[in-house]
Amino acid sequence: MRNYLVVANQTLAGEHLIEEVARRTSSGPSMFHVVVPAAPNREQVTWSEGEALAIAQQRLDAALQAFRALGVEVDGEVGDGDPLLAIADALADRAVDEIILSTLPPGLSRWLALDLPSKVRARFDIPVTHVIGEAEPVSLD
Repeated sequence: MRNYLVVANQTLAGEHLIEEVARRTSSGPSMFHVVVPAAPNREQVTWSEGEALAIAQQRLDAALQAFRALGVEVDGEVGDGDPLLAIADALADRAVDEIILSTLPPGLSRWLALDLPSKVRARFDIPVTHVIGEAEPVSLD
């Protein structure tokens, strides 16, 4: 069985990522662990850690539901707001065959501005697939 770590926040429930996960499952038995870094929403002038955690949890719940609807074996967690730390924490107790990192497009993505895909490749000796998607809406009811 192949094990994958999916790391995303604003793009988590996007069609691009669902298609990427579906491609992996079509090639054989797969298990996915989703990590959503609880990063602050940079579009808001003010934010709280509680809001960041709530948004990340909402995105995680929506993604788990979407992936399970495809028949995917998946679990997940809300991680540290720093995506590198969130990945390191997730890898501390699991081995994965590949990391799938989903970001916003260039110019919109803070993760790309920080060169996160290269930093993940350099820090972890695991293949990294980088996919680009659009932001998914969030509503905190």
